[in-house]
Amino acid sequence: MLCCPFGMAWPAYRSLDRAELYRRIDEAVAGLGACRVCPRDCEVNRLADETAVCRAGRRARVSAYFPHFGEEDCLRGYAGSGTIFFGWCNLRCVFCQNWETSQQGAGQEVGPRELAAMMLELQARGCHNINWVTPEHVVPQILESLPYAIEGGLHLPIVYNTSAYDSLHSLHLMEGIVDIYMPDFKYWDPHLAARYLKAKDYPEVARRAVREMHRQVGPLVLDEEGLARRGLLVRHLVMPGATADAEAIFRFLATELGPDTYVNIMDQYRPEGSVLRMPHRYPELCRPTTSADHEAAVAAARRAGLHRIDVRRPHPRARWALWSL
Repeated sequence: MLCCPFGMAWPAYRSLDRAELYRRIDEAVAGLGACRVCPRDCEVNRLADETAVCRAGRRARVSAYFPHFGEEDCLRGYAGSGTIFFGWCNLRCVFCQNWETSQQGAGQEVGPRELAAMMLELQARGCHNINWVTPEHVVPQILESLPYAIEGGLHLPIVYNTSAYDSLHSLHLMEGIVDIYMPDFKYWDPHLAARYLKAKDYPEVARRAVREMHRQVGPLVLDEEGLARRGLLVRHLVMPGATADAEAIFRFLATELGPDTYVNIMDQYRPEGSVLRMPHRYPELCRPTTSADHEAAVAAARRAGLHRIDVRRPHPRARWALWSL
């Protein structure tokens, strides 16, 4: 097994044939001419900076990048997860907690060399991984940056941190590049997805995407320090009035992917975005979730047969455990 300078196994992309990487870049960038990067299939010419649902043109937009200590323990470790927050989004979640970035496009457009430099800076700052946040609509631009990052010595695992509204074509382009897929499976009911995410096909797309992610990387694997090295980590944000959706999602994960699927059941919902600005339109979402809501979701996951459930307790072997209490 090939190893990086610090004795750990090389991430997937370090073993990918360089000619194959450039082939994928050419294919992905050419596809921007009639964009079908995500399931919206808008077919606008992003090479000419035409935009549609996601509002992204030829270049990726980055709102922020920094060592993130608010991620799962197996990602943040003691030095942080190297997050790069991409601007814009292909969903329109009415409750988005980062709506300034996802729906107002906060940030600056960057080229491939600039994006690669961000990854290398985060690595130099000691981060445990590179965490692409909301990459669904900028897969071609990310691919363009990789040769520069690899040439600069990038050797950290790549985390693909997504809403799960991804096209299979984009995920196929990422095979052998992404080490850790982290989709957020939001809703099971297409009517709720249409109302709250503005994408009725979201549940079907998410099921298809999560299956493909699992096929590529399998269950989440942690190293001896409790850090994620490879695999699938599924997030589910507990939402008001969506108990049935949570139960259906957990059954799907346990039945189709297996009981070893690693799930983070998040209890951080609060009214934000359009819910906060227009409460009369979404009165059912105008309350934060409670500890009882979260406990009910965790119980549902256990009933479904899942046993790797993240409840924000530090990994027992992690060096950073004392600072996480």
